[in-house]
Amino acid sequence: MTFTYRHKKQIILACLGIVLLLVVGTFLIYKNYTNKNEEENIVLNTKDNLKKENNEEKKEDVYYQVDIKGEVINPGIYTVKEGTRVIDVIRLAGDLTEVADTSVLNLSKKVKDEMVIIVYSYDEVINFTETKEKEEIEQDTCLNQNGIKNDACIKDSKDDNSSSSVVISGKVSLNTATLDELMTLPGIGESKANAIIKYREEVGAFQNIEELKEVSGIGDTIFDQIKENITI
Repeated sequence: MTFTYRHKKQIILACLGIVLLLVVGTFLIYKNYTNKNEEENIVLNTKDNLKKENNEEKKEDVYYQVDIKGEVINPGIYTVKEGTRVIDVIRLAGDLTEVADTSVLNLSKKVKDEMVIIVYSYDEVINFTETKEKEEIEQDTCLNQNGIKNDACIKDSKDDNSSSSVVISGKVSLNTATLDELMTLPGIGESKANAIIKYREEVGAFQNIEELKEVSGIGDTIFDQIKENITI
C-alpha cells in the first residue's frame, strides 16, 4: 500500500509539473508576442508621426498684400493670410466710416495678391455710373501719363480692356447672400438677415424681390430702402 501511494503521488506531482510548465511557457510566448506587436506599433506610429510632421513643415503659409481705399477708418496696404476675405480686410482697416455703403461689394470674396478694394460712400453709390466713368478716365490717365507707363495702376496695363481690380459684385442676391452680405443692406441687421435666411431655407428660393416683404420684420418701408440694391 505504501509503495502504491508513493507511486500515485509522484505521478500526480509530475502531471502538476507538466501543467505548470505548459502554463508558464504559454504565458512567456504570449508576452513575447504582445511585446513584439507593441514594438512594431510604436515603430509604425513613430514613422506616421514623422511623415505628418514633415508634411506640416513643408506646407508654408501664403501671405498677400492688399490695398484698401475709400470709406474705411485706416485705408492703406495690409498683409493678410491666404483665405482672408474682403470683410476681414475692412476690419483690419479699422472698419467702415459712417458714410460707407458696401451694397456693391462682395464682402465674402477671398482676396488675392495685389488686390485693390475700394469702399464707396452712399453718395458715390447713388451716382455710381458717374463714379465709374470718372474712375475709368483716371485709370486711363494713370496708365500713360505724359508718355510714361505706370505699372502700379489699378487697371492692368497689359490689357486695356481689362476691368479694374475693385471688388464689385452688383446687387445682393436674396437667394445666395451670406449673413454678412445681407447685413450690408440699409436697415437690415443681424436679426432681419437671419430671418431672410430662415425664410429661404423653410419656404424656398425667392421668386421675386417683392416676396421679401413676406419675411417677418420686413415691411414696405425697409423694402423701399433696399429694393434698388437687391436681386434674386
